[in-house]
Amino acid sequence: MPAGQHSPARPPVLSGAPSSTPGVNKGPFLAPVAPQYGGASLADVLPSVLAVLGVPGAADLLGLTDELIGVRRVAVLLVDGLGWHQIPTAAPYAPTLAGLTATAGRPLTCGFPSTTPTSLVTLGTGTASGAHGVLGFTLRVPGTDRVLNHIEWSGEPPPLRWQPVPTQLERARAAGVAVTVVSRPEFGGTGLTVAANRGGDYRGAAGVDALAATMLAALAAGSGPTLVSGYHPDVDRHGHLSGVDSMPWRTAVSEVDGLLARLVDGLPPDAALLVTADHGQLNVPAGHRFDLDTDPRLTAGLQVVAGEPRVRYLHVAPGATEDVRAAWSEVLGPAARVLTRDEAVATGWFGPVPEDHLRRIGDVVVVCNDTYAVLASRSESPVLSRLVGFHGADTAAEMTIPLLVVRG
Repeated sequence: MPAGQHSPARPPVLSGAPSSTPGVNKGPFLAPVAPQYGGASLADVLPSVLAVLGVPGAADLLGLTDELIGVRRVAVLLVDGLGWHQIPTAAPYAPTLAGLTATAGRPLTCGFPSTTPTSLVTLGTGTASGAHGVLGFTLRVPGTDRVLNHIEWSGEPPPLRWQPVPTQLERARAAGVAVTVVSRPEFGGTGLTVAANRGGDYRGAAGVDALAATMLAALAAGSGPTLVSGYHPDVDRHGHLSGVDSMPWRTAVSEVDGLLARLVDGLPPDAALLVTADHGQLNVPAGHRFDLDTDPRLTAGLQVVAGEPRVRYLHVAPGATEDVRAAWSEVLGPAARVLTRDEAVATGWFGPVPEDHLRRIGDVVVVCNDTYAVLASRSESPVLSRLVGFHGADTAAEMTIPLLVVRG
């Protein structure tokens, strides 16, 4: 199928210089990147798609309307963990992906933090993380010592209360668009799915073949405006478990390549396929790992630790903010930036943060530089300490994601 033309890519905006950590490649992949909300971010994808489909008031922030004239059906596929800067590594095992990137691809940024729950809700709502409130992989539930893991979320807190922003899928459906969500069967009805994808008819698909078949069937089912949202998790999973460019990771990107080829070949004439991701990934070497559970300087003054290894939210005892900040700054040195909540919000990472969501962010926010991470070997799942690949911070490798646009 011919690839659609697109406007020139806006390169990601660097929000600071690479750190001076010795012994680490200071290439552009490790430079901090600011989210480009409002014109070149994951939050702008579905509003632009809705504009293509004729939804009143939808803003085409990505400039898709001109290149997709006549399109009445759009499939959006999110490939978990397939960052823009990982595509050259994937290219030898994914020729379809490489070709589409060269002819129909441009870089966007995800939001912050660069992690799956945050990005799925950012895509679904069309808003930055501050607005929708899913501000990390895990968050402290304000007023409690409970840490909510968004991947394991069921029951409390109720998704519509925790994430109050209407989704773009709800908006599309209200305008008469047929909306379908296709993902793993086990994700149906979870708190994260409701927060990100309410408004779509859910269809379970267990593997790449089922995902391709179900997305194409939903795309072809109706005669009017149609939106199909699909999700594939395996590149991210194997990047975590075995590392970017490991053999399992290469196999996963090869399977994605087959998925893309099948979707492109099956597009109806009045349809388009958009492919994007929730974040990239990088490998964290053993010598770049801090363990807060084995260093009393890092546990002093803490009440609750949330976030994830690349971005930590530290909720501290009353009056301990400056002491905790000083201790973490001393121990981590150039491996991380240690900020107060107010300073972190002021960077613009989260977009505007309403009062109801502020306390979900730690009193102290720790954002790792380069290829460093902060683990918690005793208080969190031991699986985390065995992972190879990570994401969550603001390096280009984690923040920069693809947008591939293909017409039927």
